[in-house]
Amino acid sequence: FLVVNSFSFLFLFSETLMDTRTATAELGWTANPASGWEEVSGYDENLNTIRTYQVCNVFEPNQNNWLLTTFINRRGAHRIYTEMRFTVRDCSSLPNVPGSCKETFNLYYYETDSVIATKKSAFWTEAPYLKVDTIAADESFSQVDFGGRLMKVNTEVRSFGPLTRNGFYLAFQDYGACMSLLSVRVFFKKCPSIVQNFAIFPETMTGAESTSLVIARGTCIPNAEEVDVPIKLYCNGDGEWMVPIGRCTCKAGYEPENNVVCKGESDLGLSR
Repeated sequence: FLVVNSFSFLFLFSETLMDTRTATAELGWTANPASGWEEVSGYDENLNTIRTYQVCNVFEPNQNNWLLTTFINRRGAHRIYTEMRFTVRDCSSLPNVPGSCKETFNLYYYETDSVIATKKSAFWTEAPYLKVDTIAADESFSQVDFGGRLMKVNTEVRSFGPLTRNGFYLAFQDYGACMSLLSVRVFFKKCPSIVQNFAIFPETMTGAESTSLVIARGTCIPNAEEVDVPIKLYCNGDGEWMVPIGRCTCKAGYEPENNVVCKGESDLGLSR
């Protein structure tokens, strides 16, 4: 746990549920139709080997290519964050490309309590996807950029919730872009366990909304007793502790040290 003396600190704490950058084998996601997204080995901007998905059917109109991740257990998290790193080809740099060329894609999620048969065609038409956002590239690349190995990598983060099922799938919809999905990291935020005002507070998950405040109850550290009750802190949506209420103080015969330890006479004698 963290030991802090005041609340003039910022500490963002998160737990990763999935990160494709750590994959050592095929990701094995489901693409529909099969002529759309393709899994390939590639390199990131630091020339590290990564597993990526790419699609580039820009010369064919009416594209509707779906890519579905494997099942992701939410581990009790109420709000999920998705970090996507990707490159997109500049439509204007493609010769004779029809007007249907896009430089965006859509992100969806699908909540469920268990693994589902995603390869069945009915799933793609009946699953109640929830749209998170349309993802646009801040930078796109041309053929000249690509030949010079100058990758223009976009990084976008989106969040969604509240979640109530055991887990979820992410879905990426392409409708006419030439792009590579370099990596996907899925995570949630939480406030770390800390000691403050002679009380210890447990690790606490953030709430379902970015504006949520989750109450954490504190307990006095050894050799301390309650002065003001209740003893609590609030964990905000960014994984930051705020608004301390109540406190503990050292019992008679014990001396405070840095607001986080109560030492007795024997302890003080040993430290001198």
